[in-house]
Amino acid sequence: MARPQAHRSGTAPRPDRGPSRRSLLAAAVSLGAAGALGAAGCSRVPDDGKVLGGALLDTLRKRGSVKIGIASEPPFGYIGDDGRATGEAPAIARVIFERLGIDDVEPVPVEFGALIPGLKARQFDVVSAGMYINPVRCEQVLFADPDYLLLDSFIVRKGNPHGIRTYDDVRKKGLRLASGTAYAQIDYAKAAGIKDVLVLPDQVAGLDAVAQGRVDAFAGTRITVKSAVESSGRVSATEPFQPVVDGEPAYGAGGFAFRQSEKNFRDAFNEELLKLKKDDYRELLRIVRPFGFERADMTDLTAKELCG
Repeated sequence: MARPQAHRSGTAPRPDRGPSRRSLLAAAVSLGAAGALGAAGCSRVPDDGKVLGGALLDTLRKRGSVKIGIASEPPFGYIGDDGRATGEAPAIARVIFERLGIDDVEPVPVEFGALIPGLKARQFDVVSAGMYINPVRCEQVLFADPDYLLLDSFIVRKGNPHGIRTYDDVRKKGLRLASGTAYAQIDYAKAAGIKDVLVLPDQVAGLDAVAQGRVDAFAGTRITVKSAVESSGRVSATEPFQPVVDGEPAYGAGGFAFRQSEKNFRDAFNEELLKLKKDDYRELLRIVRPFGFERADMTDLTAKELCG
C-alpha cells in the first residue's frame, strides 16, 4: 500500500518512523523510569497501551489552571526572564487552554528525559516541549497532531569552505561532526555512516567548536542553528535539508503529549489546534513566529501517521 501524501513544505513522502529530536535512547529511559515512578494520586490508571476517555479536562476547567511540563529548551519551551513559561509550545498552550476554559498555565520545568515519566506520574497534565513524535513515544503517551515540522541544518565556518550540505557530505569528505546532547541529529549522522560524533551540551557550544576549528560542522534543527549563528561573524548556517534514515525521510515533527488515560483531553486540544491551522496556518503562525518559526515549518501531518 502506498504511503499517503500530504503537505510538508516540499519534502519527500512521509515514513512510518524516524528518530526524534531527542534520541530514542532518551525515550527508552523515559519508558523505564515511568514504570518506577508509577501513577500516584489516581484511582484509575489504564494498563500499558490501553486508552481511556478520561475526565481531566473537566477537572482542569473547575480548577482554572493546567500544569505543563517543559524542558527548558529554547525556542520550544523555557522559562523567560519574567519567570513565566515561554517558547513555541507554551505560547500555543496558552491560546488553546484559554479557549478550552482554562485561564492559568503553570510551568513545571524538568529534564527532557523526565517529561514522559513526569506526565505519567501526574507531576503535570500535559507535555508542552515541542517533543518529536515517534512510534516509541506513541506507545507511552497520546500525542496531539504536530504543530511544526523542522528540517536540519549545519553550523559551519563562514562561507562553508567544505561545501557541506548533508550528512553524506560529512562522511564522504571525512569531516569532523558535532551535535547536541541527546539530539536526534546524532542518530541521523550514524545512520549516514558517520561513526564518531562529538556530543556537546548545545548549539552555543557547537558554534564555538566550529569557530575554533575543533569540528567542521555542528548538526541541529534549522531553527536552532539559525538562532545560534545570527549574531556571529565567524560561522554561518547551511541551507536546511531533509535528513534520511534507511532511505526514508526522518521527519522532525513535534507536538503536545497527554496521558493515555486522557483521550478526551487530547481530542479537545487537538480540535482547537486544527482551528489554528486553518486559513493556511494564519493563527498558528501569528503565535509561533516570534520564536523563529516560519510558514515552511508548518505541516498537516497527523500524530497517527507519525506513530506508524
